[in-house]
Amino acid sequence: MKFVDYVTITVRSGKGGAGAVAFRREKFEPRGGPAGGDGGHGGSVILEADPHLYTLLDLRYNRHHFAPNGLPGEGGNRKGKDGADIVLRVPPGTVATDTDTGEVLGELNAPGDRLVLVRGGRGGRGNAFFKSATNQAPRYAQPGEPGQERNVTLELKLLADVGLVGFPNAGKSTLISTLSAARPKIADYPFTTLEPALGVVYVGEYQSFVMADLPGIIEGAHEGKGLGDRFLKHIERNAVLLFVIPVTSEDPGAEYATLLDELRQYNPEMLYKPRMVALTQIDLLPPEDRSGLPEAIRDRFPPDVELFPVSAVAQIGLQPLKQRLWEHIQAARAHEAEASGR
Repeated sequence: MKFVDYVTITVRSGKGGAGAVAFRREKFEPRGGPAGGDGGHGGSVILEADPHLYTLLDLRYNRHHFAPNGLPGEGGNRKGKDGADIVLRVPPGTVATDTDTGEVLGELNAPGDRLVLVRGGRGGRGNAFFKSATNQAPRYAQPGEPGQERNVTLELKLLADVGLVGFPNAGKSTLISTLSAARPKIADYPFTTLEPALGVVYVGEYQSFVMADLPGIIEGAHEGKGLGDRFLKHIERNAVLLFVIPVTSEDPGAEYATLLDELRQYNPEMLYKPRMVALTQIDLLPPEDRSGLPEAIRDRFPPDVELFPVSAVAQIGLQPLKQRLWEHIQAARAHEAEASGR
């Protein structure tokens, strides 16, 4: 299935039905009172987060969603039928923005979250509503309220605990396919991964987290080069960042500094997230250097950066990496729960 994380749609709510002007006409009651019913309410257009979806593909080819109008009221105090609501299912992590004004309408983060994009117009009151002691036979009713129409941009930001950050062909897809059941496309050329992939990493009984394999970042990604700005937004929702850098790179420290600078220029707040470095392809080093990194490599990174030499192919160093990621995620979840007052 094609991954779609950005789409613009047009939504319109239904108009409210007009109230009715009517009077009772029954045998032996030639002057029956007012009996005009209220109009029905127009239908609304609503977003709902569905945990079984992970792309906005369904909305790309169906961009116009118009809810039906409410029906007018009828005699005998019969209310008009309400217009049915339109419920659009989207993946959790979807942000809705008014395309014309730039106003953020809301976010849907948890399964079942709902957001009303445009609310249906209220139905007008029938003349029975306006009966009073001084006006026993009103001959007027309210019209229904008009509906609303707006263009809405939907943007999906993946909800994952760990985001893999690295240059193209750094081994991110190989790593996530080894740690989880995800099976992204893997090949020996850059930009093999063109869309994000999610995988569940099992740490132990009732212990697991979600890892996101994101397309490779190149220098200038924050300016949109290589569609970098489309991919960097997914990192904003990750609790922990795992930089994936081949240990055989000419200068792993320079690669780390470049990736960090791209994140800083895109969104400086991402630098406050916990981050670690997985130095991949450790199996290509001489056996005596695999247990501990040579000082020449360690000296190229800041002293506070956690380095984990790993090999997805040879299954080297994966368990300590998973355990440390899990510790960071637990700390992030505890902090989030404390901040929300739970």
